[in-house]
Amino acid sequence: MESCRLHLRAVLLLVAFLYPAFVQSLVRHYKFSVVFKNTTKLCSSKPTITVNGKFPGPTLYAREDDTVIVRVINHVNHNLTIHWHGVKQLGTVWADGPAYITQCPIQPGQNFIYNFTFTGQRGTLLWHAHTSWLRATLHGAIVILPKKGTPYPFPTPDEEKTVILAEWWKSDVEAVVNQSIQSGLPPNVSDAHTINGHAGPVPGCSSQGGYTLHVESGKTYLLRLINAALNDDLFFKIAGHNLTVVEVDASYTKPFQTDTIFISPGQTTNAILTANRGIGKYLIAASPFMDAPVGFDNLTSIASLRYKGTPANPKAFLTSIPPQNATPVTNTFMDALRSLNSKQYPANVPLTIDHSLFFTIAVGVNPCATCVNGSKLVAAFNNVSFVMPTIALLQAYYYNTKGVYTLDFPANPPIPFNYTGNSTANMQTTNGTRLYRLGYNSTVQIVLQGTAIIAPESHPTHLHGFNFFVVGKGIGNFDPKKDPKTFNLVDPVERNTISVPTGGWTAIRFRADNPGIWFLHCHLEVHTTWGLKMAFLVENGKGPNETVRPPPADLPTC
Repeated sequence: MESCRLHLRAVLLLVAFLYPAFVQSLVRHYKFSVVFKNTTKLCSSKPTITVNGKFPGPTLYAREDDTVIVRVINHVNHNLTIHWHGVKQLGTVWADGPAYITQCPIQPGQNFIYNFTFTGQRGTLLWHAHTSWLRATLHGAIVILPKKGTPYPFPTPDEEKTVILAEWWKSDVEAVVNQSIQSGLPPNVSDAHTINGHAGPVPGCSSQGGYTLHVESGKTYLLRLINAALNDDLFFKIAGHNLTVVEVDASYTKPFQTDTIFISPGQTTNAILTANRGIGKYLIAASPFMDAPVGFDNLTSIASLRYKGTPANPKAFLTSIPPQNATPVTNTFMDALRSLNSKQYPANVPLTIDHSLFFTIAVGVNPCATCVNGSKLVAAFNNVSFVMPTIALLQAYYYNTKGVYTLDFPANPPIPFNYTGNSTANMQTTNGTRLYRLGYNSTVQIVLQGTAIIAPESHPTHLHGFNFFVVGKGIGNFDPKKDPKTFNLVDPVERNTISVPTGGWTAIRFRADNPGIWFLHCHLEVHTTWGLKMAFLVENGKGPNETVRPPPADLPTC
């Protein structure tokens, strides 16, 4: 018996020596029960769809290379899915989560297990529903710590705090979007912004309290900031304090100081806060950014930073809020972002390109006999408003089901025009479930070109399944001869969601080394609803590690 124990111990030591990462990695189990919870905000109550009765929902904690198994149980009367925003899903495309793209929704009374690994990823991400507008209240943080023994590439903070920014409607959010779809008109904007679920005092309801961030003098705090709002770009400021940005979208950056963080829906930002001011209460503001003539929620959410030892009812230190159209502030922030590009965390920017794509982003108007004005607002990449299928695209691809999609998404606008000029041409779009095919391991450049059709607007654009490098941006029309000469191919910021500037363009590059079907869409939910989305089909490579695996046995059916 003793010899068996010694042999087993020797085998375990050998495994630990040969495969240290294997030994470090854990499997973490979570249970997400999607339930209604009666919630009171803005002096008004309503049944709210939540995970485990919480808003925001629970945080997923893991370390780099850990596997997470999340059982999602649907106890509400809506179909739903959960997307793990920014998780690359290497080899686990079935777990990505967008409804009718990689899976059919989890129907009421049903459940589904999401099983995936944080391969080579560490930092802050988020999870959220990916069906209709359910992510208004179905969202939460993902915190991926470095492997044990691996330090941050910046001074280790004393504590870490997660701060989730969101929107709140007094009405049932699904009723809001359904009314908009039926009328063909824009949906009602939210009634408030929230910070960790708290709106703070707002007109008509000044008695409600806001979120309080408790700190101690002399300590440093890593703030994990997440914009889970549906439709609003936001500024984040703390009175009297600068923040040192060290990461965005779970990718390390060269540190830089700022007093204002600009963050779009779907984006995350990690920043170091040093509690180096006098004892007291300092206001925190989450305020909207909008530099286009469209409707938006213009309310600022107020929270407070409170030092330990602050007396009761102190006078608060105020902060100045950027103007709502403070485009220079957004440019300064985005231009300061650079990949860390160290030996341990290199920026592997593709230098040669196999697919050079040019996608226009536009809002349009299509006929609608049942709508209020006989027309409806739509949105499109390259004049194609995406039509969601009735079965999941990935299932159709895997089982070779015909007639669900086509592989003819245009690489360029069908009809070139003066994209950012005053033009009312091309107001109507085409409709289709059209995909663009990429060979395995091919390199891709996409120039995302904003347009002035109806109204120019900032568009935060999210790519599933990959990080990309933001190699360039500019105002006006992209010049294919001049602008590439200004690209940063050394240390561009690495992201999964990027804001395309109003009346301008952004160029991104990535390597298509993850087979499957991957969604690209505007992360303003209103524009996604109108059709501003498309998908890439990344073909299989060679061998099982470069091939879409069989679907899980419990994959929902449509």
